[in-house]
Amino acid sequence: MNFEEYSKETLWQLLVDAVHASVMYPSHKAYVRDSILPQKPDVSAVELTARLGMPLGEALVILEELKEAKKNQSMSTQQTT
Repeated sequence: MNFEEYSKETLWQLLVDAVHASVMYPSHKAYVRDSILPQKPDVSAVELTARLGMPLGEALVILEELKEAKKNQSMSTQQTT
């Protein structure tokens, strides 16, 4: 399979899988969630890369996952009220 055959979704899933395999991923995600986002909710992936020395791909995945988690939590809260 050559590079052109990969769809955006396939490439995203490959990136997510690679990030999840990183030893530091759980720690980085928890730190971003608990320490950085409460202080700066609009932090960019580039800022996280510079601040934590993590790859840009990891920062993108973490921010997307945390955004989805927040969205799901807010939807759950709305459904229970």
